[in-house]
Amino acid sequence: MSNTISIAKEKAGQAALEFITPGMHVGLGTGSTTYYFIEALGEACRKGLHIQAVASSEQSAQLAKDNGIPLLPLDRITSLDITVDGADQIDAQKRMIKGGGGALLREKILASISKEMVVVVDSTKVVETFHDFPLPVEIVTFLHHAIIKKINDLGLTGKLREKAGIPYVSDNGNFIYDIIIPQPCLNPEELNERLRSVPGVVETGFFFHLAGRVIVGFPKGKVEIHS
Repeated sequence: MSNTISIAKEKAGQAALEFITPGMHVGLGTGSTTYYFIEALGEACRKGLHIQAVASSEQSAQLAKDNGIPLLPLDRITSLDITVDGADQIDAQKRMIKGGGGALLREKILASISKEMVVVVDSTKVVETFHDFPLPVEIVTFLHHAIIKKINDLGLTGKLREKAGIPYVSDNGNFIYDIIIPQPCLNPEELNERLRSVPGVVETGFFFHLAGRVIVGFPKGKVEIHS
């Protein structure tokens, strides 16, 4: 990652802190831009900000603990005030592709129970149409080759995500199949429904009608907030 992109991610992540107020229950996303938000939130907590959080991944949970952010018991959560999370791609309608970090299911749950999802991205993630980034699809491990064949029968191709040469396993114990998005992808909602109709598909990385404010960071440190 170039230094200019790192600056853009850092500024976007830090800018989300202004939307956090005392007493909030905060959802913590997963990813390189959200990392900067969690670090900034931890510093604010150490300075006296009282909030409680829930993380979308074991990775973010550990980062929160390392930064002194108190985490809520998972069995008591029914709603959140705000979730701050990133996106792999986002368009002008605030439709997103997420899941590059493997946490798409938990991220979608947090976003869906939040009063607002604040999205933090660097400017390279803002697109006119979805392209050049695979669509993550979380599938159960049971008969996963049969599930993948069902997906391929829809005319879609992809690759089972691997880590160190073996299938990547999500925090939920599932596999992730990364699909090559057909070009042009003019109707992602229809594609999402086709995928969700396949038994064994748990969730897709398409996020619709969930994003609220979008914070975009630029290479020279400029930040734009879109309502």
